[in-house]
Formats: sequence, structure tokens, C-alpha cells
Amino acid sequence: MRRMFGLMAVIFLSWASVGSAQAGVDVRVDIAAQRIQVTTTDGEAYNWAISSGRKGFRSPNGVYRPTRLEKNWYSRKYGGAMPNAVFFRGGYAIHGTTAVGALGRPASHGCIRLHPTNAAKLFALVKKHGASQTRIALNGAANDGLSQFAKVSGGTKSKIAKAKAKERAAIAQQRKAPNWDAARGEILLRPALPAGAFGYQPYMSSGPRWR
Repeated sequence: MRRMFGLMAVIFLSWASVGSAQAGVDVRVDIAAQRIQVTTTDGEAYNWAISSGRKGFRSPNGVYRPTRLEKNWYSRKYGGAMPNAVFFRGGYAIHGTTAVGALGRPASHGCIRLHPTNAAKLFALVKKHGASQTRIALNGAANDGLSQFAKVSGGTKSKIAKAKAKERAAIAQQRKAPNWDAARGEILLRPALPAGAFGYQPYMSSGPRWR
């Protein structure tokens, strides 16, 4: 009887360990494509747009496990909210962002940004399956041409050049055009000659008389 109970216990523990080993979340971040793929062993699958680190703030490639979960986190270093943050290496995390218009191109300080709804979903999955059963892999390199901060677009450069040219033309036109108001004021401010001065020409209705 004891042997039977012992055998049953071993079978149960083996089944539980297999089940726990199969349960988990697989997170794959494709930095080049600016996409994240999330799958779970119980059949859930998602593919979302992200914003990885922009030029000068690269997201670290590698395979990681979540180190901690923070439902509401605020970055004092960069001054920004990081809701539903799943930290995986030091201060690097996958978290929600209000800059949803930048999703699909590099824009962060190295973290992986998600739409707030998607970040909340990933947070719930990691919390459900556990950090030890979650695998986070980052791979690829960002195309700097996608970064809204890396370089000014051609259209913006053209507008700036046209504005500067217009400003230079206006300044040149002002320098060429005579300033009649200033000239008139200068004439009126000249001191009058005394009546006895040489060359004095008083106005006479019959014409000038020279002395």
C-alpha cells in the first residue's frame, strides 16, 4: 500500500512539473521591424507595434527573464510615466506609453514601449504565468531612418531653408530701399544759419538776393 501511494505521489509530482514547465509566456521583440510577438502555451498569440530605443539609446539585445513587475511606475531619470512595466534588465522595461503616435519607429530611451492596452495585457500574462516562466528575447537593430529624433525629414529641411532665404531677401531689400522718413527727420533737425552768416539766402518772393 505504501509503495502504491509513493508511486502515485511520484506520478502526480511528475505531471505537475511537466505542466508547469509547459506553461509560460514567450516574448520576442524584433527591433528592426519594430514589432513584438507574444505567445503563451495555452494558445494566446499577439503581435503589436513597439517603439524601441532611438539613436544614442539602443535597446539591449539578448534573452532575459522579468526581474520585477511595476503596475504604476514613473521614471525620475527621464520624467515619464511607465504603466504596466515589466522590467527585464536594470532600468530597461517593456511598458505602456502615451506617445502612441510614435509606435512603429524608434523613440524611447532604450525601453520597449507599447500601447497602454497592450502593455496591460502583457503585464497580466506575465503575472498569470509567473516571471520564471516568461522568456523575453530582443533581437535586431533599429533603422535610424525610422527615428523621429535621429534626423530632420527632407520636407522640414526644405521649409527651414525657404524661410531663411525669405528672411535674407527681406533684410537685403530693407538695406537697398531709401528711408525717406529718416532722411526728412535728419534735414529738419539741422541747425539754422544765423541771418548774418556768409551764404545766407533769405526767402524773397521776388527771388533770392546774394550778399
